This record gives sequence, C-alpha cells and structure tokens, in this order.
Amino acid sequence: MKSIGIIGTGFIAKGLVNLISNHQEYQLSAILTRTEISTRNEFPRSELLTNSLEKLIKNSDLIIECSGDAIYATESISKILEASLPVVTMNSEYHVTAGSYFIDKGFVTEAEGDQPGSLAVLNEDIMAMGFKPLVYGNIKGFLNHTPTEEDMKFWANKSGISLDMVTSFTDGTKVQIEQAFVANGLGANIAQDGLVGVEEDDMMLGGVELAEYAKKLNEPISDYLLSPKLPAGVFIVAEHDSVQKEHLKYYKMGDGPYYVMERTFHLCHLEIMKTVKRVLSGGTVLLDNSKNPKISVATIAKKDIKKGTVIKKGIGSFEVRGECIRIVENKQHLPIGLCSNVTIKRDIKAGEVLTLDDVELEDSLALTAWNSILSNIT
Repeated sequence: MKSIGIIGTGFIAKGLVNLISNHQEYQLSAILTRTEISTRNEFPRSELLTNSLEKLIKNSDLIIECSGDAIYATESISKILEASLPVVTMNSEYHVTAGSYFIDKGFVTEAEGDQPGSLAVLNEDIMAMGFKPLVYGNIKGFLNHTPTEEDMKFWANKSGISLDMVTSFTDGTKVQIEQAFVANGLGANIAQDGLVGVEEDDMMLGGVELAEYAKKLNEPISDYLLSPKLPAGVFIVAEHDSVQKEHLKYYKMGDGPYYVMERTFHLCHLEIMKTVKRVLSGGTVLLDNSKNPKISVATIAKKDIKKGTVIKKGIGSFEVRGECIRIVENKQHLPIGLCSNVTIKRDIKAGEVLTLDDVELEDSLALTAWNSILSNIT
C-alpha cells in the first residue's frame, strides 16, 4: 500500500482527502497545513494534519501539492525533491512562476483534472490519432477585470472557495495562468498579450477563429473561448492529413480542414488520482512548464496604486491581475506569482504593467528560481 501526502487544506485538498479514503490501494500519510491545527476540526481526517513538512516527507511515497501558492509551493517542492520523492501538483501558479527551474531536479508533474492537465491528456489522445494541434483551448464562462470586493465575498461564501481564488477566476488571472502553463508545457505560443479570448457560444466557430490566428503565426497557440453557454471543459482545434478527410466526415467531425476535439468536463480533485496511479506505475510526466518557457503572466494594475501600497497577494487581489506575455519581449515584468507581500515603489496608473523595479520584493526561492529561468532566455 502506497502512502500519499497532501499539501494544502483548501477546497481541492478537502475533496481529495475524502476521495483517497475510498481507495484501498492508497493510504493518507499526513496533510500539511499552515493554519492552526486546533482550529481545523471541520477538516476531514483532521488527525492527520501537521505543520511539519519533514513529517510529511518522512511518511510519504508520493506527495500531492495543491496549495495554490507559488512561493510556498516552491519551497516545499524543493525539499521534497531533495528527498527523491515524486510530486503531483494541481498548482499552475507554481509551474508558471518557478516550475521550469526544477525540471532536471526531480519528478514533478501537473495532474489531470484542472484545465492544463485535462488539455495535456486530450493532447496525448489526439496526437496518438495523428492530429496536428493548432489551438489548445480553455473555456471561460464569465469575465470581469475589476470585480468588487462585495460581489467576490458573496460568491466566495456561496461556492465555499477562498476569496482570492474566486477573484482570480473572475478577473481572468486564473485562465491567463493556466494558458501560459499550457503554452509552455505543450510547445505553443500566444496570439497576443492577454490572449484573444474569443466571445462565441459555438465552439466550432470560435475554435476556427482561433485556428486562423495559429495559421498566421505558423505554430499552435494557447487561448480560450468566453461563453456562459459552453460546457466547463477544454478543447483542441487540430488538422489532419487530407487522406483522412472522408473518414473524419463519416465520423461526424465535419468537412475540415479544422477539427474540434472537446472534453466537456474537468473534475479537478476527482481526477488527480488518475495521475497518481500513472506516476506510481512508472509513467512519464503528464505536464510541466518546460525547461525554457516562452510565456509568463505579468502583473497589471487594476486601478491607480499609490507609492507605499503593500500588496499581500497579487493573484486574487483587488489591486492587480495577471495577463499572459512573451518573456523575451518583457524581461523586466513582475510575474504575478511573485507579487506577494510587495511594496510599491512609485505611483502606478491603472493598466500599467508592473516591473521588478517597481516593487520591493521579499527574498524567496521562487525569486531565485525566476532569476535563473530569466538568465537562460535570449
């Protein structure tokens, strides 16, 4: 029986703890939390909660990281890899911020279930069938770059998800992080800063529009469709050899030359265990950020920000949001994953891209990792 450890005690972790308890081939070793354990009696298997990463490592065969915190995850994963344990993540924030630094330092893979992992699985399927991807697509139901705190508190309470997570979903930061990760991990580009985000309720029409962007670039792109009517899943727009055209038409895929393959669901924590099984049976990495990423997520001011303002956490804040950019064209940008406990050094106007020189950053392994990644980009 394999022992599984978990880092995080949020929405994903809670569901995952309940799920693992139903898997007879696995047992929970410990659950790492930064919260006060005595106040977490409501958490399932609360007797396994610990504040000790060392205890978690000592008692685990594999660790699942789902804290949603790029800087914290970087520190934790570094120590886990030093102990030669494999790590399965549901943490796109970590990957786009520091993940590339760890590519050759141990086994880390994103899990199936969130959009990036689901796209990676779908990509494996269609590549095996001979398709040539043009668009790696996410589906977003709603977007408001500047939501109010009142509205976000309402939706956080209603959904049982943290305020910063709900805000990052709503203002677009989350989809930008996910699609930057997909671009790096699956070898794609972006059509433009901030992505295109085609508004279209018909997946075929929207997918074809995005495919035309990819054809102009002559390489696959990572992007999304904005629609409240489409399912909460992912899709890939691809081409195939013309000799297969008649067969594909018979299979109800249309006349081509573009074909849309969709996965109409992503069930987050319920699917993580599929990746755990893949890893423990000797399988390869499903998705990582690649050794030499091209895309990052910059920090954009949502409003005017005064000098001296302290931003506790950029992802999900009401001061800034994240937006995809090409690193080579924006080497001085402040990655949104590093925007944590930063002090603003000058007055910033709404819409400005924050640079590393605009903030006082706390020293962290994530910052060291980012600087190392940046030094290899030409």
